Amino acid sequence: MIKEEIIVKVSEKIRMIRAEVGYTQDKMAEIIGVSKKTLVQIEKGRAYANWSTVVTVCALFRETETILFLFGNEPLEVLETIAHEGSDYRKEKTLGGKVWWREILKENGFILQQNILSQHYRILDEDDFRIYSSFDETEAKQRFEELAR
Repeated sequence: MIKEEIIVKVSEKIRMIRAEVGYTQDKMAEIIGVSKKTLVQIEKGRAYANWSTVVTVCALFRETETILFLFGNEPLEVLETIAHEGSDYRKEKTLGGKVWWREILKENGFILQQNILSQHYRILDEDDFRIYSSFDETEAKQRFEELAR
Protein backbone atom coordinates (compact mmCIF):
# COMPACT_ATOMS: atom_id res chain seq x y z
CA MET A 1 0.00 0.00 0.00
CA ILE A 2 1.30 3.46 -0.85
CA LYS A 3 0.26 6.95 0.18
CA GLU A 4 -1.85 7.49 -2.94
CA GLU A 5 -3.79 4.26 -2.34
CA ILE A 6 -4.55 5.29 1.23
CA ILE A 7 -5.70 8.72 0.05
CA VAL A 8 -8.07 7.11 -2.46
CA LYS A 9 -9.43 4.56 0.04
CA VAL A 10 -10.14 7.11 2.75
CA SER A 11 -11.53 9.65 0.29
CA GLU A 12 -13.94 7.04 -1.07
CA LYS A 13 -15.12 6.18 2.46
CA ILE A 14 -15.29 9.63 4.04
CA ARG A 15 -19.05 9.90 3.56
CA MET A 16 -19.49 6.49 5.20
CA ILE A 17 -17.28 7.52 8.12
CA ARG A 18 -19.29 10.71 8.55
CA ALA A 19 -22.56 8.77 8.48
CA GLU A 20 -21.20 6.22 10.94
CA VAL A 21 -20.49 8.91 13.53
CA GLY A 22 -23.70 10.80 12.75
CA TYR A 23 -22.19 14.15 11.77
CA THR A 24 -23.56 16.66 9.33
CA GLN A 25 -21.29 17.84 6.54
CA ASP A 26 -20.84 21.14 8.38
CA LYS A 27 -19.74 19.40 11.59
CA MET A 28 -17.46 16.91 9.81
CA ALA A 29 -15.81 19.67 7.78
CA GLU A 30 -15.19 21.68 10.94
CA ILE A 31 -13.70 18.68 12.79
CA ILE A 32 -11.31 17.61 10.02
CA GLY A 33 -10.33 21.18 9.11
CA VAL A 34 -11.66 21.55 5.58
CA SER A 35 -14.38 23.69 4.08
CA LYS A 36 -17.81 22.20 3.58
CA LYS A 37 -17.35 22.73 -0.15
CA THR A 38 -14.16 20.64 -0.10
CA LEU A 39 -15.86 17.90 1.91
CA VAL A 40 -18.76 17.80 -0.56
CA GLN A 41 -16.30 17.49 -3.46
CA ILE A 42 -14.55 14.58 -1.73
CA GLU A 43 -17.81 12.83 -0.86
CA LYS A 44 -19.07 13.15 -4.44
CA GLY A 45 -15.83 11.69 -5.80
CA ARG A 46 -14.86 14.88 -7.61
CA ALA A 47 -11.71 15.34 -5.53
CA TYR A 48 -9.50 13.39 -3.19
CA ALA A 49 -8.62 14.44 0.32
CA ASN A 50 -5.03 15.56 0.80
CA TRP A 51 -2.62 13.57 2.97
CA SER A 52 -3.12 15.83 6.01
CA THR A 53 -6.87 15.38 5.84
CA VAL A 54 -6.51 11.60 5.49
CA VAL A 55 -4.23 11.46 8.53
CA THR A 56 -6.69 13.61 10.48
CA VAL A 57 -9.66 11.43 9.54
CA CYS A 58 -7.81 8.23 10.42
CA ALA A 59 -6.60 9.64 13.74
CA LEU A 60 -9.89 11.15 14.86
CA PHE A 61 -12.09 8.30 13.65
CA ARG A 62 -9.69 5.37 14.17
CA GLU A 63 -12.26 3.40 16.17
CA THR A 64 -14.99 3.51 13.52
CA GLU A 65 -15.85 0.26 11.79
CA THR A 66 -14.97 1.81 8.44
CA ILE A 67 -11.40 2.76 9.42
CA LEU A 68 -10.90 -0.57 11.21
CA PHE A 69 -12.11 -2.38 8.08
CA LEU A 70 -9.64 -0.45 5.92
CA PHE A 71 -6.57 -0.72 8.15
CA GLY A 72 -7.14 -3.14 11.03
CA ASN A 73 -6.91 -2.25 14.68
CA GLU A 74 -3.84 -0.03 14.29
CA PRO A 75 -4.64 2.47 11.52
CA LEU A 76 -2.12 5.00 12.77
CA GLU A 77 0.67 2.44 12.48
CA VAL A 78 -0.21 2.02 8.80
CA LEU A 79 -0.01 5.79 8.28
CA GLU A 80 3.22 6.06 10.27
CA THR A 81 4.76 3.30 8.18
CA ILE A 82 3.89 5.19 5.00
CA ALA A 83 5.13 8.51 6.38
CA HIS A 84 8.41 7.12 7.73
CA GLU A 85 8.95 4.43 5.08
CA GLY A 86 11.87 2.17 5.85
CA SER A 87 13.19 3.90 8.95
CA ASP A 88 13.45 2.77 12.55
CA TYR A 89 11.67 5.90 13.67
CA ARG A 90 10.50 4.81 17.11
CA LYS A 91 9.92 1.91 19.38
CA GLU A 92 6.31 1.38 20.44
CA LYS A 93 4.57 -1.30 22.49
CA THR A 94 2.06 -3.32 20.44
CA LEU A 95 -0.48 -5.99 21.27
CA GLY A 96 1.79 -8.55 19.62
CA GLY A 97 -0.21 -9.06 16.45
CA LYS A 98 -2.81 -11.45 17.78
CA VAL A 99 -5.59 -10.40 15.40
CA TRP A 100 -4.56 -8.53 12.25
CA TRP A 101 -1.11 -10.01 11.73
CA ARG A 102 0.44 -13.05 10.08
CA GLU A 103 3.79 -14.27 11.37
CA ILE A 104 6.40 -14.53 8.60
CA LEU A 105 9.61 -15.26 10.52
CA LYS A 106 10.60 -15.74 14.15
CA GLU A 107 14.18 -15.96 15.37
CA ASN A 108 16.27 -14.92 18.39
CA GLY A 109 13.43 -13.01 20.04
CA PHE A 110 12.39 -11.10 16.93
CA ILE A 111 9.21 -11.61 14.90
CA LEU A 112 8.56 -10.43 11.36
CA GLN A 113 4.83 -10.00 10.77
CA GLN A 114 2.64 -8.87 7.88
CA ASN A 115 -0.66 -7.05 8.36
CA ILE A 116 -3.44 -9.02 6.67
CA LEU A 117 -5.31 -5.87 5.60
CA SER A 118 -2.71 -3.26 4.68
CA GLN A 119 -0.04 -5.84 3.78
CA HIS A 120 2.73 -3.84 5.51
CA TYR A 121 5.47 -5.56 7.48
CA ARG A 122 6.77 -4.91 10.97
CA ILE A 123 9.38 -6.35 13.28
CA LEU A 124 8.63 -6.85 16.96
CA ASP A 125 11.07 -7.66 19.72
CA GLU A 126 10.41 -10.29 22.39
CA ASP A 127 8.41 -7.78 24.46
CA ASP A 128 6.14 -6.92 21.49
CA PHE A 129 7.73 -3.52 20.88
CA ARG A 130 7.60 -2.48 17.23
CA ILE A 131 11.08 -1.58 16.09
CA TYR A 132 10.65 -1.45 12.33
CA SER A 133 7.85 -1.06 9.75
CA SER A 134 7.86 -1.06 5.95
CA PHE A 135 5.75 -1.94 2.95
CA ASP A 136 8.85 -3.30 1.23
CA GLU A 137 9.11 -7.05 1.88
CA THR A 138 12.76 -7.27 0.83
CA GLU A 139 13.80 -4.42 3.13
CA ALA A 140 11.76 -5.85 6.01
CA LYS A 141 13.36 -9.29 5.62
CA GLN A 142 16.82 -7.77 5.33
CA ARG A 143 16.30 -5.70 8.50
CA PHE A 144 14.94 -8.80 10.27
CA GLU A 145 18.04 -10.80 9.34
CA GLU A 146 20.26 -7.99 10.67
CA LEU A 147 18.40 -7.91 13.97
CA ALA A 148 18.08 -11.68 14.40
CA ARG A 149 21.84 -12.30 14.05
